[in-house]
Amino acid sequence: MTNPTILLVPGLRDHVADHWQTLLEAKLPATRSVPPLEHDKLSRAARVAALDETLADIEGPVILVGHSAGVMITAHWAQTHHRPIHGALLATPADLETPFPPGYPTMDALRDHGWLPIPCARLPFPSILAFSNNDPLCSAQRAAQLGACWGSRLVELGDVGHLNPLAGYGPWPMAETLIDSLR
Repeated sequence: MTNPTILLVPGLRDHVADHWQTLLEAKLPATRSVPPLEHDKLSRAARVAALDETLADIEGPVILVGHSAGVMITAHWAQTHHRPIHGALLATPADLETPFPPGYPTMDALRDHGWLPIPCARLPFPSILAFSNNDPLCSAQRAAQLGACWGSRLVELGDVGHLNPLAGYGPWPMAETLIDSLR
């Protein structure tokens, strides 16, 4: 079997230079990323379409690696698209149904741009949901609920915040281990 292409699905902040997804793309062979949007950056439909367009350019098996709202993009995509996916690593989801801290989109903006409600149907591919105990964008309890809805294997990461540079993560070596477990 051909090794799967790793397709990174970033969150709403797109590509951040010191982010573990960006570093992973530079490190691992056969790794790509959904490109940043030029327009409609908050549009769920545009984000899902960008994921679908990127997948259309990849032959063979794919492992999706979503972070934050990238997890939600993946879940929304899976509800309406049917390309076979080898597996997905879903890291520290953003709970879009709970108000965010200042500086993030409001509930009204998320609703207006098609993010709500969060899909809660079993994903049609194996998945791992890796969650934090102290994520300001999603409680551990809510992450576990989402993982149960999606049929994901849950991996508790401990106190890693939102697993981004602000929380002290650049490199996240565990990502490679979790991806390997999906191969």
